[in-house]
Amino acid sequence: MAGMEGLLAKLDASSYDACELCPRRCGAARSQGKAGICGATATPRVARAALHFWEEPPISGEAGSGAIFFTGCPLRCRFCQNHQISQEGFGLAVSTSRIAEMMLELEAQGALNINLVTPLHFAPTVRKAVLLARENGLAIPTVCNTSGYELPEVVRAMSDVIDIWLTDFKYASPTLAGSLSAARDYPSVAAAALVEMVSSVDAAGGRLVGEDGAMKRGVIVRHLVLPGHVDDSCAVLDRVWETCGNAADLSVMNQYTPNDTCRKACGDLARAVTDEEYEIVLCHADDLGFENIWWQEGGTVSESFVPAFDATGVEGPELPGTQEAAPSLPSGRKGV
Repeated sequence: MAGMEGLLAKLDASSYDACELCPRRCGAARSQGKAGICGATATPRVARAALHFWEEPPISGEAGSGAIFFTGCPLRCRFCQNHQISQEGFGLAVSTSRIAEMMLELEAQGALNINLVTPLHFAPTVRKAVLLARENGLAIPTVCNTSGYELPEVVRAMSDVIDIWLTDFKYASPTLAGSLSAARDYPSVAAAALVEMVSSVDAAGGRLVGEDGAMKRGVIVRHLVLPGHVDDSCAVLDRVWETCGNAADLSVMNQYTPNDTCRKACGDLARAVTDEEYEIVLCHADDLGFENIWWQEGGTVSESFVPAFDATGVEGPELPGTQEAAPSLPSGRKGV
């Protein structure tokens, strides 16, 4: 594993040669145009870059978070609301320079932060883009918005460019993780990644929130309560508490909305979470001792939480003064 640590520590273009950037370690020759299990080659694709108002209050505030939605995902969640980009390949090919310019454009629009959504299968490129944007004046925090299914080595290698970790912790049960996301190792992987996220924030000085309530540095752990799986939700909170206690904020969500696949399959995942189920999980969070808890009030079950993946804000100028070859993939809206 020492060799792997060395490879990931530098996060350069060679990381795409035989890709092991995510826990799948599929070894795809992404630099040669082969797609990994994440669905992506080495050329990054982005589906949307715009102000986003539906994150937790310390992330979105009233001004909005500058969200950049990357195409592809190492997980295969049956209930995914963003399946258009996570599994169906929607997105336009972009250069590192263009990603950096997107960040500066979002900052100019008043974004509280740059919200990188599911970015780490493109970690070498994203890291380079953040550094490039900072060299050109980017002054707002950067958020890594992740499923939690990440290698600690990659989290560590990205820690110098990420200020806020906005991470899911989806399951405590390997069986449930295998059934719903094809990743039985999810609980252990997510816990190890969370340890590294908390460590990176501690090393930078710990949780920091401005007078306006906007988070500048920290970790927020999200958990989406799934209908019929309250026991696992409570077990997730137990695992998070054991892993980091109050070193992270907790966000417990009730916005589960069944997609077409889940509706057709019937069963619990064909319905919304009940008020009773949600209250059980929230009470368990209180009982454990979490101090910073975010929760959702009624009326959150809606597909309106899913932004329009229509390439808004993706196309545009490169960062002035940079020179980079055009992406090797055509700028089509359908990926591999």
